Amino acid sequence: MLYYTDVAVIGGGVIGSAIARELSRYDLSVSVLERNPDVVCETSGRNSAVVHGGFAYDTGTLKARLCVEGNQMMDTLSRELGFPFIRCGKVLVGNTDEDMEQLERTMAQGFRNGASGLEIIDGSRLHELVPAVNGAFALFSSRSGILDPFLFTIGLAENAAENGVRYFLEHEVERIGREDGRYLIASGDDLFSAEWVINAAGLGARRISDMLGITGYRVIGSKGNYLVLDKRLSSLLPMPVYPVPSNTYMGIHVTPTVDGNVTVGPDAINTDDFSYYGVPSDKMAFLQESASVLWPHIRRRDVIRTFSGILPKWVDAEGRIQDFRIEIRDDIAPKAVNLIGIESPGLTAAVPIARHVISLMRERTELHLRELFDPVRKASRRFASMSDEERGMAIAEDPLHGHMVCSCEEVTEADIIAAIHNPLGVSTITGIKYRTRAMMGGCQGGFCQMKIEQLIEKETGKKAEDVCYMRSGSWLLAGKMRKA
Repeated sequence: MLYYTDVAVIGGGVIGSAIARELSRYDLSVSVLERNPDVVCETSGRNSAVVHGGFAYDTGTLKARLCVEGNQMMDTLSRELGFPFIRCGKVLVGNTDEDMEQLERTMAQGFRNGASGLEIIDGSRLHELVPAVNGAFALFSSRSGILDPFLFTIGLAENAAENGVRYFLEHEVERIGREDGRYLIASGDDLFSAEWVINAAGLGARRISDMLGITGYRVIGSKGNYLVLDKRLSSLLPMPVYPVPSNTYMGIHVTPTVDGNVTVGPDAINTDDFSYYGVPSDKMAFLQESASVLWPHIRRRDVIRTFSGILPKWVDAEGRIQDFRIEIRDDIAPKAVNLIGIESPGLTAAVPIARHVISLMRERTELHLRELFDPVRKASRRFASMSDEERGMAIAEDPLHGHMVCSCEEVTEADIIAAIHNPLGVSTITGIKYRTRAMMGGCQGGFCQMKIEQLIEKETGKKAEDVCYMRSGSWLLAGKMRKA
């Protein structure tokens, strides 16, 4: 089928969805092409979920400026899009004279970048903030925080869709051509004709850049492995605890989540495989040993899950990591915005990145604001977050709130059904998991996964054999063991 659109955004992760949402403020038709069945299958949902303060990046870079801007607007975004965000602060813990010198340099860089809420604190103050940490002093960043990366990305995407953006999931871009001043983008049996193309493909950005004719970028994958710890440890960690950073790596840190778990990681391993997310047992042991120097409360018995993420790092010929590249090459690919090397702090900086993209577009074309843009995502409230009185009212209004599907996270059948009927049309197991937190408790889906699968069948009309776990082809069931 042939689709006409003013703007085609390639990639529906946190950057692509932030761009799509910002574009939906204007009188434009916008289409997002995402190769996965959901918007949080890759880097956007596989990270530390930390809102950075902006002190760790070289002064004058896009990373530094856009990170500070993103940090400042996160409270407003949380209210508009309905994702959890806690401005809990963060400490970078040191012990030696060399550590102190590095922290002082880091703080000075932060002030040059426009970051605020930074101070060097002594051991007494450190242990008031984080009693269970090992360290003699720290750099304290009171403006840093944590968020839910799944719901942040989903909130951006669903609000974009509510404002008229069309999402084409499971649409991997195969070819890009140009004809009569418009781009022709091929994906399977579909063809998209677009005046503008925006390459926000993340791990696939170099491939899309090559299709646009903008060649020569070297992008490597940096894989980070993580441990997820049980909620019973949450009281011991009120904020993220980091080691003293190097010039290129923030180190293995320990981070609370907005839902009460603790994550340990990441390490950083260069990889050419952008699809392998397994966590080897030796990496688990390394994470535990390394992080225990700072926070000695990590036990293998408390690990309820592992995961990993891959960052796309743009490097020069000598392997040095470069700044974000956000460009329009009018001589090669006019009306195409090319984003390369969008790694950390991309989660924090997503909306400022989107606004920077639009500023480049407005230098070349006139954009008109829409009157009807609504910045507030229409999301139902989770049963788990309600008071007892509110729960009683919710059950009276919808008796399916009285049917508990996930006991660990207190997710009801009504929660699951609301998530299944999301604006993007996502109907994978993890798509429902990320929208409700079902399967994220201690049993990790042991009791509720198949209940969710059955509800997906019932609500969407899918056959059991067609329900996928996360990606295309990740089917849960092959058929009945016994036929009637």
